Amino acid sequence: MGRIADAFENARNEKRAALVIYLCAGDPDLSTTVDLVVAAAEAGADVIELGVPFSDPTADGPAIQRAAERSLRAGTTLSKVLDTVRLIRGRTAVPILLFGYYNPILAYGEQKLANDAADSGADGFLVVDLPPEESASLRGPAIEKGLDFVPLVAPTSNEARISQAADAATSFIYYVSMTGVTGSQAVDLAGASERAGVLQRELGRPVAIGFGVKTKDDVATVAPHVEGVVVGSAVVRTIEDAASPDEAVASVRELVSELAQGLARQ
Repeated sequence: MGRIADAFENARNEKRAALVIYLCAGDPDLSTTVDLVVAAAEAGADVIELGVPFSDPTADGPAIQRAAERSLRAGTTLSKVLDTVRLIRGRTAVPILLFGYYNPILAYGEQKLANDAADSGADGFLVVDLPPEESASLRGPAIEKGLDFVPLVAPTSNEARISQAADAATSFIYYVSMTGVTGSQAVDLAGASERAGVLQRELGRPVAIGFGVKTKDDVATVAPHVEGVVVGSAVVRTIEDAASPDEAVASVRELVSELAQGLARQ
């Protein structure tokens, strides 16, 4: 097992869900990203989704779109994100899942990215717009380098797509709670988490639920049903609202610590 699977197993042994925290690399800057990852890990994050900024983040809502824009304006590239992972690895062993879109990966080169990501200390890929049936050219090189591949399924996914996702998953499956973008309002988290829990039992694979999970109460609603809970937009907004990088780090540490209080599964 890799670090991501280990993190889920550790959470399972502690009778809680794993907490997956999304951070956009380069927001507000790459140096602060290192401090934010460390703070989130120390506060209770089991896995970090480190977002690679992209100009057209079609699955993301306004908060993460703005973070990506700020990061790109500051000059963040995929290569610089990998350099940042190397710096993070000097301070924490928290699993890092590179989260993003396929265009930068294709431009970089899939085999080269798998090689460089493994060398940097990253743990895997979650590519929002790369469906399982089209993923072999990235998934294959990733697995060869010991990296995870995390597919997504949604409420609209049919049985064939769900089966393909289960076959492609190496650690967990990301269940999108609703049809829409990250940070959406009025999500039926109770119903979505129950559906995700059924899927988890049917597939025999850990499932993490994301989109619309913002507060400790939201985490507590979904955690009994699934093995992982993903929080992104709320964290990104906390960084955006901070008056300084130091305040951003302190605020993220406080938020993640609070979110972690809702993870109990039993």
